[in-house]
Amino acid sequence: MIDWSGIEAADCAVPADRPLEELVRGLSRALADPDPLIRDGAAYDVLSTWIDRGVIDAPRRLALGDEMAARLLDREVQARTFAPLVLDLLVGAGDFSAPWVTAFERWYPQEQDLRGHDEVLGWLHAVAHGADLLGRFGCHPEVAPVRMLDLAAARLTAPTDHVFDQLEDDRLARAVARILTRPDLDRPDATAWLDRVADRFGADTISVPVPAHLTNCLRTLRLLYVLADRGVRWSAESPPQPLHHGGAVKARLAEVLDLIVRR
Repeated sequence: MIDWSGIEAADCAVPADRPLEELVRGLSRALADPDPLIRDGAAYDVLSTWIDRGVIDAPRRLALGDEMAARLLDREVQARTFAPLVLDLLVGAGDFSAPWVTAFERWYPQEQDLRGHDEVLGWLHAVAHGADLLGRFGCHPEVAPVRMLDLAAARLTAPTDHVFDQLEDDRLARAVARILTRPDLDRPDATAWLDRVADRFGADTISVPVPAHLTNCLRTLRLLYVLADRGVRWSAESPPQPLHHGGAVKARLAEVLDLIVRR
């Protein structure tokens, strides 16, 4: 067994007694492990550091991305929900493959296990981890922004009995806001994705308690309205960036949110 904690403690130095191929395979296995101390601890930190430092070469990174894209169909929930984290690291480092986007599109709105945290498995965070990758893809020059905006709408309107409970709504709103900063996004496309949400709101009969998917939509869109008004940060240290067509986005958000109030 590879001692990832020991490697992390040694400033993520590459062990001299193991080939890199074996280490990368070990990292991949660790990031699907049901033990959260393995999956969400040193292994992730080591992978992130090695990608940042260029320890893992481009062919191995692309192969790892292909593996993560396939893992979105895994039977184990923790394997599925941690795959987007790895893809986010890879795309952030400059790697990209169009099939990764397609695999993500298939998985994100279809994922049924939306728990933020499990007492045994630890953090799962399907919506939040997916939101990070959604924002990353949505800002990538090889991905049309409207494609990821439509995917956000599909995730928001997918039937569920689970109310987001670990700030997943915030992560999704911020991801959408970052996509909406793209200067190549025209005004109709900046708001058209909300039509799907409006259609769902208008078709639902509001009951008590409020259905989970409506609660999730409302929370997400309310924060998005604030971000459209104030701008979105890319990091805690960076200044807010304005949304392209922010005024039009705010106006359409207000109309969609008002559908609930008027019913």
